[in-house]
Amino acid sequence: MRPLLFLDVDGTLIPFGPTHPAAPGPDRIDRRITHRLAALPCALVWATTWTDPNRDLCPHLSWPPLPTTPFPDPTPAQLAEDRWFGLHWKTRALSTRAASSPFAWLDDELTTRDRDWLQHHHPAPTLLIRVDSARGVGSTELHALECWCAGVSRPPAAAPPAD
Repeated sequence: MRPLLFLDVDGTLIPFGPTHPAAPGPDRIDRRITHRLAALPCALVWATTWTDPNRDLCPHLSWPPLPTTPFPDPTPAQLAEDRWFGLHWKTRALSTRAASSPFAWLDDELTTRDRDWLQHHHPAPTLLIRVDSARGVGSTELHALECWCAGVSRPPAAAPPAD
């Protein structure tokens, strides 16, 4: 099963560091990073509230349009549970969007609470990588993604022959 890779934009693909202008924009995205992201053996999916990342970012990155993730309002019970666990407001929606697929998620606002909740509530492997918003995604995060994708994309080993 091909894993999904959920991509946040501000602070993740577009860094907020002191060497960057205050206004975020696609010109600050490191194209070397996006080439490596596009080469991963996973399906890229936007996990952002940008109005139209396919219009605003994909042409700049030379990417085809990507699927987007809807972020519906949680029910009152879900909202209470999310607050109790201290979840990021995207966590439940991304788990729902992924269904039974493995997924990785790059975001600058992740916590161990999101990892713990997904470990107990999502039926497939997940990898959550918190990105330093001052520098955005870098080689360290990409190496972790490449290793994880290689592991979850590998077909299961064949059972040994019966005696």
